[in-house]
Amino acid sequence: MSTELLSRVDAARADGRLLAGAAENLKAWISSGVLPAWATSSIGELFAQGAYSELNDRFYRYLEFGTGGMRGRTIGAVSTRAEVGIPGAQDSPQYPGVGSNMLNEFTIIRATIGLYRYTAGWLRASGRYDTPKLVIAHDVRHFSRRFCELAASTWSRLGGQAFIFDGPRSTPQLSFSVRHLKAHCGVVITASHNPPHDNGFKAYFEDGGQVTPPHDKGIIAEVNKVPLAETAAHLCVDLAKVVTLPPALDTAYLTTLEQVVLDPGVFKGSKLKVVFTPIHGTGGISTEPVLKKIGVKYEVVPEQAVQDPRFPTVKSPNPENAEALSKAVELAKATKADIVMATDPDCDRMGTAVRTRKGEVILLSGNQVGVLLAEYRISKMKKLGLIPKKGSKSAALIKTFVTSPMQDAVGEGHGLKVINTLTGFKWIAAKMRAYEEQMKAAVLQKEGIALDYDATDFRTRAKLLQKHSTFYVFGDEESYGYLPADFVRDKDGNAACLMFCELAAEAKKAGRTVDEQLDALYLKYGFYLEGVGQIYFEGAAGAAKIQRILETYRASPPKAIDGVKVKRFRDFGRQVIKDADGERIPAQDLYFVELANGFSYAVRGSGTEPKIKFYIFARADVKTAKQLPGVKAATKTALDSARKAIEADAAARAES
Repeated sequence: MSTELLSRVDAARADGRLLAGAAENLKAWISSGVLPAWATSSIGELFAQGAYSELNDRFYRYLEFGTGGMRGRTIGAVSTRAEVGIPGAQDSPQYPGVGSNMLNEFTIIRATIGLYRYTAGWLRASGRYDTPKLVIAHDVRHFSRRFCELAASTWSRLGGQAFIFDGPRSTPQLSFSVRHLKAHCGVVITASHNPPHDNGFKAYFEDGGQVTPPHDKGIIAEVNKVPLAETAAHLCVDLAKVVTLPPALDTAYLTTLEQVVLDPGVFKGSKLKVVFTPIHGTGGISTEPVLKKIGVKYEVVPEQAVQDPRFPTVKSPNPENAEALSKAVELAKATKADIVMATDPDCDRMGTAVRTRKGEVILLSGNQVGVLLAEYRISKMKKLGLIPKKGSKSAALIKTFVTSPMQDAVGEGHGLKVINTLTGFKWIAAKMRAYEEQMKAAVLQKEGIALDYDATDFRTRAKLLQKHSTFYVFGDEESYGYLPADFVRDKDGNAACLMFCELAAEAKKAGRTVDEQLDALYLKYGFYLEGVGQIYFEGAAGAAKIQRILETYRASPPKAIDGVKVKRFRDFGRQVIKDADGERIPAQDLYFVELANGFSYAVRGSGTEPKIKFYIFARADVKTAKQLPGVKAATKTALDSARKAIEADAAARAES
């Protein structure tokens, strides 16, 4: 069959039905001798169907191991009988899709080998000859458990020590566990809120944060060196030397989560009523137990409490989307709950809705929730004496550049340092790591104490960081990711639920609704509104269009948008841009466009999905509560018009 397939590849390449890269990779895979019978049969089926677009998408490149890992399809747009095989529970195919650009056994093994070799080499270069330790967690997606066990088996076969959980766990728990176990790196098998056909391999380093320079580039280089033939020795899973983590690891994480609550007494007598949904994912594993422990009265959307890789009750398991929260909102209306909270499949993001004074249940954006949490936690920390009442430049609010500038206003209004980072929580984690290392070095030098950072309680840590470094007060990104403290080094949906419940409970005890609290902040800081524009481009052709948009922005920046002149253009890939600590922001294809009317927007390619994204920011002055509704309406109209113009400009650039 292999000879016949190779002939078909040559013929399809010759007549233009296969891209050159796809044909090259197909021939390498077919000739490798590594593919099991089902994989070879699957390729044969795709040729028999004339599914050349599918073959191109599956083979035009190797699935890219980027700076945070890799994410992509594990089930093809066209599935074959050989892959479906005997379906498992919840319609999981028997085998993941074959292809160099697919997430499957072969790409998982290559990633694990590359990560192991980089980690082992880095340890040796650092004068450390420890056995490389890896912690792996996974969510509920198709093949997640299989990929987890395959990675653990590969790691241990290479000579490392691998730790896995007995079932699905959230991404933030993995981040915590890497630090708690003093492991050298970690992996989460997840595609976050992507569609059901996707999965991913997200890599973390010993600080518990996603990999950043120089580790990211080093890992990528090692992964790219691994030949397909080397995967054959690891296809059979052997868990004999793999450690399954005990319940004590769950208890340790839950205990840390409780420290998120700044004022536990706020729940007593608040009568706060909550609806929660994990949207078929891992959210219920940690969020529910800790909500019970602190005394929050909540109900769960019953049909969405079931872990299910199909996410059958939603179009997308993304708490940024109103549709994903619709069942929770219905339940909140029926039960007269005060707030709704929803987490995505790996529980690193949280979306919310709140009941208004009139009894409506309205959604809040990620930017609005971030502003509310930042104001609440900074104010509460001042009241509790964790930071000075006048603020301190040794205490920081950290956010991404594409997160609402209203948070800059909140942080600066409270006298804090505000740090802006590139998109991705790994950059926020990198600042935490730098602050931690600076503080530990100072304590060792000045006091002769080798501080165990993770064993230091929250209040002591806050005091030492402000004395010797910078205290991380709060951090978030507009895409519904929040983190209250540095015990975890990635956004934490479990912790976000606790923070939001605390905020809502205090508001209710004071006789205010959450949206009224937000309006009060608009009167204090001005009205801010944000919008997101995006255009999807699937497959190989789509990737080329995304690249074309990014290149033309650099070569030919827009002169005007929606009839408004461009006042300033910043290219993060070419210009030197520094943060509030005076540190240079790493170069990236990110552009900021400032308009003459005070609006601005950012342009970047999504790091997780095949799309180009635009983050649009507007601000308007507002003096009285009476003016606020009109200001909101006028600003929204202007922002929507700008978004359409930005998307139209991008669509034209994609075809240029």
